[in-house]
Amino acid sequence: MTALIEVSLSWLFKNGKGHDEKSFYKAPAFADLEGKQEITVTAPEIGPSNSVLGVEYTHDGAGKFPSLRWEAPPHIAGQVKEWLLVSEDPDAPLPTPICHGIYTGIPPTRTSVEAADFEVEDPGEALLKGGFHYGRSRNGQVYIPPRPLMNHGPHRYFFEVVALKEPLNPSLLSAATTREQIADAINGKVLAWGMWIGVAERKWE
Repeated sequence: MTALIEVSLSWLFKNGKGHDEKSFYKAPAFADLEGKQEITVTAPEIGPSNSVLGVEYTHDGAGKFPSLRWEAPPHIAGQVKEWLLVSEDPDAPLPTPICHGIYTGIPPTRTSVEAADFEVEDPGEALLKGGFHYGRSRNGQVYIPPRPLMNHGPHRYFFEVVALKEPLNPSLLSAATTREQIADAINGKVLAWGMWIGVAERKWE
């Protein structure tokens, strides 16, 4: 019955995809960058951007966070005070992309994350084992694994890495902090950004 409901919703909202213009990187904080990606983000275990996410990275499997690597351009070397990481689905049939996870306070010396980094170290401090913090996803989980509506076609999952020239206010390193609050807080602080895209689809066999 659940599958039938999902398929019906997918048919009703078949055109409800592609909300790229409301993605995190479209916030006013990125306006001066004119959409240009200067940070190269890769997922070595999966493949180039727009690769299909294996079942182990989805809700139907282990729900692992993809291992990511990134490289900043030379002209911002030494200027990065903190990294920010956002995961979202712009193809969900909703007015705005679904926030699958937002991660703050990533040390400037880090240029990678692994699935194990997203295990909770201290829930009171919203601290993860990777040494950074998690904000509020759409349902409050640390990370929502991809689970697109059945028969809604391929969904893209954006993993956006943002270089900040100033650290966020410590008060924002909280599990209650939303994507929108972070987007406002980084105005005037963004040096560069880049993203890797994973693709997932669920079909009613």
